[in-house]
Amino acid sequence: MKDWKDRRVVILGAARQGVALARWLARHGARVTLSDKRSQAELGAARRSLNGLPIQWVLEGHPLELLEQADLLCLSGGVPTTLPVVQEAMQRGIPLSNDTQIFLEAAPCRTIGITGSAGKTTTTSLVGEMARAAYRDGARFASQPRAPMVYVGGNIGDPLINYVDEMQPGDVAILEISSFQLEQMTLSPNVAAILNITPNHLDRHGSLEAYTAAKARILAFQSEGDAAILNRDQAITWDLRRRVRGALYAFGLQATEEGEGTYYQDGILYLRQGGVDVPLLRREQIPLRGEHNVMNVLAAFSIGQAAGFPLDAMLIAAEGFRGLPHRLELVREVHGVRWYNDSIATAPERTMAAIRSFEESIVLLLGGRDKNLPWEELVELIRQRVDHVILFGEAAEKIEPLLHGAPTGGRPYTLERTDHLRQAVFKAAEVAQAGDVVLFSPGGTSFDEFRDFEERGENFRLWVQQLS
Repeated sequence: MKDWKDRRVVILGAARQGVALARWLARHGARVTLSDKRSQAELGAARRSLNGLPIQWVLEGHPLELLEQADLLCLSGGVPTTLPVVQEAMQRGIPLSNDTQIFLEAAPCRTIGITGSAGKTTTTSLVGEMARAAYRDGARFASQPRAPMVYVGGNIGDPLINYVDEMQPGDVAILEISSFQLEQMTLSPNVAAILNITPNHLDRHGSLEAYTAAKARILAFQSEGDAAILNRDQAITWDLRRRVRGALYAFGLQATEEGEGTYYQDGILYLRQGGVDVPLLRREQIPLRGEHNVMNVLAAFSIGQAAGFPLDAMLIAAEGFRGLPHRLELVREVHGVRWYNDSIATAPERTMAAIRSFEESIVLLLGGRDKNLPWEELVELIRQRVDHVILFGEAAEKIEPLLHGAPTGGRPYTLERTDHLRQAVFKAAEVAQAGDVVLFSPGGTSFDEFRDFEERGENFRLWVQQLS
């Protein structure tokens, strides 16, 4: 849609994405109604940020009356399609959209979209650094009004709808896109990557098949001139290559004779281009822990290759990239014990990747709120690799019987349970010894105690800093 004047748009959810979209649409002449289940008191900051704009607010619920004469219904990321008002909109034939879809409709520049069950934020951020390194030399773009700019956002940082009006054709926009956003989308980015698909958000999608279908939509609307990047090592992801309409690039730990992309062999990362294998980096040159981060770096190089970034720029970015907060972040070392913040781990699969990143003895802080995901495989890994487990939060009740009921064998571990994360931190300080790693990689969401994983990670940092 190009002309928003007098279009009647209802937005569900006044969090970061909903507020950004409401602001942009109102400034473009749309008649915006913003609805949230929270109260006016709880939404003070959001309401103040939209002061002066002709936006109608409907609070403390989403009544069906919102749909009267609505032209479009937009969902913020956390709003499920199972809500009665959303189901009713679908019955009435009212189209659904979101801030990412509308951004892609408006963006004048090339777009790169990255999705996956794990590693999205790290990979998106690294690709952003590669793009910045590629575009840093403004002289090569002297024929343009200004040097191209790199915008990174989407499901991380600022929604890019905040910046779309200032973008120019020579720029590049790099988006992390969640399955929640992809559910409603009918556009694809020019370069689209699926990093991996493992059981996640089944409380929202209902089944792995539905979750996979949502992820696959990032490819569905590409053209022959576009490019897709897929994980070659994971069958569920690699099978999606049949849906690729443009150029296909792959990444994985195993070398293959098939196609362009990246792989890892004998401690070296390689890029295959035009039938030639180019060595990129040795493993020790990557400043990030864990095999999963090797995969993230391989993915980033394949995405950069598909986007046409110069190899030297990608190498500079990869060697200088130190990771992000709340992702295997070293908080401090105290009395010989190193404390790691991996609050981003909101699924058991991510906790498993974190555990595999260490050879040291591990004190694991595990819990939060369950997302109806299987824990059995993580329990088996704990039996092999973890020395102490401290459970906390709502999910502790579900996990504890699995750990008590684990088969005999493997290394012995101790098991303790607390109600809250703060108690778990101080309990970990009691059992950890010099040379140990305390790994806060919860496997569950933060919503039993905190607003999001970032607030949870910040509190973890604070409590660790208070240790003496």
